[in-house]
Amino acid sequence: MLRRISILGTGLLGASAGLALRAAGFTGSITGWNRGSAGGSTALNAGAIDALAADPVAAAQEADLILLAMPIYATLEMMDRLAPVLTPAQLVTDVGSTKAEICAHAEKLYNSPITAGFLPGHPMAGKERGGAELGEATLFQNTIWIFTDSGGESRSSTSAALATEWRQWVARIGARTMDLAPERHDELVAWVSHLPQFLSTALSALILEEMGNAPELKWVGGRALRETTRLGASPYSMWRDIALTNSEPITRALHALELRLQHLRENLKTPELRDEFERANKFRKDLPTS
Repeated sequence: MLRRISILGTGLLGASAGLALRAAGFTGSITGWNRGSAGGSTALNAGAIDALAADPVAAAQEADLILLAMPIYATLEMMDRLAPVLTPAQLVTDVGSTKAEICAHAEKLYNSPITAGFLPGHPMAGKERGGAELGEATLFQNTIWIFTDSGGESRSSTSAALATEWRQWVARIGARTMDLAPERHDELVAWVSHLPQFLSTALSALILEEMGNAPELKWVGGRALRETTRLGASPYSMWRDIALTNSEPITRALHALELRLQHLRENLKTPELRDEFERANKFRKDLPTS
């Protein structure tokens, strides 16, 4: 039974997970650790965690489930540190935005009868900025939490039971679960998450260079400018590891977008422009509302 959780990384997702678990009725202990002490203290003061650990490995050893809520390369490093000291009665899970490298790493280190289990996960939730101060108990409601569990059949019975229970808690905090292969996950998020981010980043940087600090810009741009550049506020530190670990799918998506923009540019005065608007309208119409 899941009674002790350690959240390693108490930024936006980690703090929100703690708050969401409490709101959903989790009565066990939640210990947190954060690389920066300020983020950990903020999560503690907000009630996202019960105690703040000084050592992530010690905190992990005392938990039934360890949630890694940190950048991808930090997650890979922590997986290395934890694997030798955890037991088959424990489960590690994560919230990493790309999964192929994490799953390949887990296959080497976890999910055997004599090692801890590892359940790779990715909640499709977040904000353009991070930090425990932005944590919300409702962040995961009506979102999709993806699992890319390619090694579950080999884990111990105890860690398998914890994996089942963690999936149940994800549902209780308001998320719908989906299972995908790691490579399919990375391909999809390159299109629906990473491409919008890099498009907004490029657009924001381009307008800055072309228009500078024109005082009338914020008034003329209005809602369209605010909506299309909202993701441009995301910091590089949040996206560096994503770009490095999913570069090939992102490159393919960016190249396809470049060709599409060229198509638009070449057809500003032809009926092809109307057809493109019709396709775009159909896509928006078919999107789920929640």
